[in-house]
Amino acid sequence: MSTQRPERVREAIRQEVSKIVHDEIKDPRLGFITITGVELTKDLRYARIYFSVLGEEKDKQLALKGLKSAKGYIKSLLGDRIKIKFMPEIEFKIDKTLERTQRVYDILDKIRKERPYAEGDSGDKET
Repeated sequence: MSTQRPERVREAIRQEVSKIVHDEIKDPRLGFITITGVELTKDLRYARIYFSVLGEEKDKQLALKGLKSAKGYIKSLLGDRIKIKFMPEIEFKIDKTLERTQRVYDILDKIRKERPYAEGDSGDKET
């Protein structure tokens, strides 16, 4: 199997799920949701779809419940729009990348504030 095919299928799934969620599902639990990525097994049988939601953890959990309840509908629409032999089983996961990135920036900022020397100073003083 070409290495480009899984990437094309992955991107097609991401784009179509994004369109479906924004344009066709009228579930108030979904709020402001972004489909951030798709992981696909090599045999294209299973897809893990990552999403992010603005808001608190409660909002993310509500969005996850909304997506899980619409999973069958989303999969059937994907089957109509993406022509592949087997439509993968889909699973939704909250994308925590932004939270992790923010946590790293917070730690770096804290370290920067605790440093005993000024920004740009190498710490070496001439005597």
